[in-house]
Amino acid sequence: MLLAAALLALLAAMWAGLLRMDLEIPMLQPGLSLAHGPLMVCGFLGVLISLERAVALNCWWAYAAPLLTAAGALCLAGGVGGRTGALLILLGSAALVANFVVIVRRQMALFTITMALGALAWVVGNFFWYSGAEIPTLAHWWAGFLVLTIVGERLELSRLASPNSGTKYFLVSGGIYLAGLIYASVDMIRGLPVAGLGMFLLTLWLLRNDVARRTVRLGGLPRFIAIHLLCGYFWLAVGALLWIRADRLLINSEWQAFHYDAMLHCIFLGFVFSMIFAHAPIIFPAITSRPLAYRPAFYAHGALLHLSLLLRIGSDLAASFVFYRWSGLLLVLAILVFLVNNALSLLAGARRDSTPFSPPAVG
Repeated sequence: MLLAAALLALLAAMWAGLLRMDLEIPMLQPGLSLAHGPLMVCGFLGVLISLERAVALNCWWAYAAPLLTAAGALCLAGGVGGRTGALLILLGSAALVANFVVIVRRQMALFTITMALGALAWVVGNFFWYSGAEIPTLAHWWAGFLVLTIVGERLELSRLASPNSGTKYFLVSGGIYLAGLIYASVDMIRGLPVAGLGMFLLTLWLLRNDVARRTVRLGGLPRFIAIHLLCGYFWLAVGALLWIRADRLLINSEWQAFHYDAMLHCIFLGFVFSMIFAHAPIIFPAITSRPLAYRPAFYAHGALLHLSLLLRIGSDLAASFVFYRWSGLLLVLAILVFLVNNALSLLAGARRDSTPFSPPAVG
């Protein structure tokens, strides 16, 4: 049910994104286009991440986080209750922080603390959002939620292959990133470059220490995962450089929407969806307790994703709307192909393997 709610939020977010591109499609409900960002970040990704943590904790009370978040996302998608959706999502993010308190107490480690800080960043962003702040003034906190969560997960895997590799560098990079997030809430134009520098340093750490550098030489699923991880790090680096140049957001006192669009979508689409495509063969079986069969067709949704991003970011950097609609349509197609591919693979895996579930090897 919760996974279905996350997928519904994803579909609603994509529909809202197409509405924002002025495509002639039904509006469904008057405020849907304005809910594009919250539905994607909080509705889809928030529910998915909260659900993954709840499954890992294996306690009934841990499901409060994805339940509250899913309820808030459904309110947003249906245009119900005014600020009710934002409040429920805020409560859901607070419940996720509570889950991480338990996780950190069970296993005090740098990777659990990093992911807990990501959850805390989500609470901060949601608090500002519920308080009525404009999304451009808080989107860096939502980005922090996703970046720190994913980096924490990769840190957990890298320490298994190479314990204590670059720990001091990681701490310095993460500290700069957190300081930049806080500074950006006071002065966005000066704070975002600091956060961008920290983000870029974290990207270099990932490229240096992630096991994907080795598993990309393998075949099958490990190579697929590694390629998408490395593509994600590329987009994270591009996004970081755009954050460093946040002074371009305001030129002659005019807001530069193209630079803002590129800053966000390098992170939320390029980095995050590359990570989703890479981790889906691990996350979906873990959530559904069903094996997933790897298929070379997985490369199709990856290719569509990166083609759509090249068109989107290229259009932003050229300050042109020429390829905007094409990029949006290709992105929707990439996500739909991704969902179909994984659904078919889960069905194929269930038919092939009737033995107890065990997760596939990670890249």
